[in-house]
Amino acid sequence: MRQARLKAPKTVAQAYYHCVSRVVNREFIFGDAEREYFVQTMRKYERFYGVRVMTYCVMSNHFHILLEVPQRPETMPSDEELLAEIKRIYSPEAFINIRWQLQQYRKIGANDAAEALRESFFRRMWDVSYFMKSLKQRFTAYYNKKAGRKGTLWEERFRSVLVQSGDALMTMAAYIDLNPIRAKMVGRPEDYRWSGYAEAVAGRRTAQSALRAVVETHARQSLTNTEAMERYRVLMYGEGEAMKPAQNRTPGRKGMTPGRVQQVIKAKGKLSRWEMLRCKVRYFTDGAVLGTKEFVNEVFNAERHRFGPKRESGARRMRHVNAGDLRTLRDLRIDPIG
Repeated sequence: MRQARLKAPKTVAQAYYHCVSRVVNREFIFGDAEREYFVQTMRKYERFYGVRVMTYCVMSNHFHILLEVPQRPETMPSDEELLAEIKRIYSPEAFINIRWQLQQYRKIGANDAAEALRESFFRRMWDVSYFMKSLKQRFTAYYNKKAGRKGTLWEERFRSVLVQSGDALMTMAAYIDLNPIRAKMVGRPEDYRWSGYAEAVAGRRTAQSALRAVVETHARQSLTNTEAMERYRVLMYGEGEAMKPAQNRTPGRKGMTPGRVQQVIKAKGKLSRWEMLRCKVRYFTDGAVLGTKEFVNEVFNAERHRFGPKRESGARRMRHVNAGDLRTLRDLRIDPIG
């Protein structure tokens, strides 16, 4: 029996998760139309579930989403507010039936039944698992119908890493937006259409606001969209590189070659933060928790029952990289950097 997903302690007001899911057999099913449908569906479910997509990247056979999940609010949405959100993602027939049922309960004074109906929706909101499950199921139904296929579309249940706000969150966001660079699909991250960063550069307010919020957790101050995007570019392009006009930037800065990575590791050196972001880093998908030593240990202590009696602490250093104060919960010994 597999363990329940590791989630943030109740003391964390807003939790952040890096979620990854791959297509079964790693088939390349995401064309332009599929990516567009996926992003549109993601945005609809984002609003319904009361979560926030900080950034994302839809690749050819998998996707990444950095998700903010707040705690359940003390004051719940009204009937009208709930119905407005239900209308966005349910079919017209299903919406009419739900609205009629709720209105009938209120009309005859069956408030307990009305609250039970409302709770059937609320218990799925503000939850990373329900959001991801619904998004993947909706896309599966769309793709299976389009391709004339049946059965599961996804390789396994999605993987997630609990991410601390601040440095860890901003680093993870940049890692996600740099996926097309590591895959050598484009020369600049803003040239890959189906990512949060490209949306922000294109002027989409939702994406700009989310990335500004990411950077503000690191800067610990309010920033304008322009200020936030410039700080974010510095992290992705490298100190100094982002400050140059686009035509003057160093060409071909796509990624780290495997040979260069192995050269650094064999010399017992460590990759810089910029170099790390251009490699495949398993810590960002398999590390379980990413944050400071204090944050990782807090999660470890809250989930102590998951680990054997010999393990005394949670935080582990990231091998082969200069990750600063960042730690993970899992110590990945086999090929953590690619």
